Amino acid sequence: MTKLYTAALFAALCVTSPALAEGDIEAGEQAFKKCKACHMIASEDEVLFKGGKTGPNLYGIIGRVMGSQEGFRYGSGLEAANEAGLTWDEEGLAQYVADPRAYVQEVTGDSGAKSKMTFKLKKGGEDVAAFLASVGPES
Repeated sequence: MTKLYTAALFAALCVTSPALAEGDIEAGEQAFKKCKACHMIASEDEVLFKGGKTGPNLYGIIGRVMGSQEGFRYGSGLEAANEAGLTWDEEGLAQYVADPRAYVQEVTGDSGAKSKMTFKLKKGGEDVAAFLASVGPES
């Protein structure tokens, strides 16, 4: 029990700490082209980046509770992160796109946690996170 509590506390602190990732917004916009097969970026008023609908809309993802967009069935890892109230920040998102399964296992403390996202962005995650942070309601 103590081990699980410690892991959950550590994960919560990591996910809710201020974002430390420093990426290049322009490079992130270019790298996001790899993501648009499954994801779009659209506010209520306009489509900012046309893309697929297999994955959730990424508009305003920074600060959003993980696994919270209605209309999507998330893997067990993001469902657990959602139940714990964990939110996306730039650093966490950069880690997630590099290895989604490893990231959800780390933040939930569950070695069996899964993500439905199978794509891994080998480099440029910080840039994509910076780009996504720039296309939200507070940008």
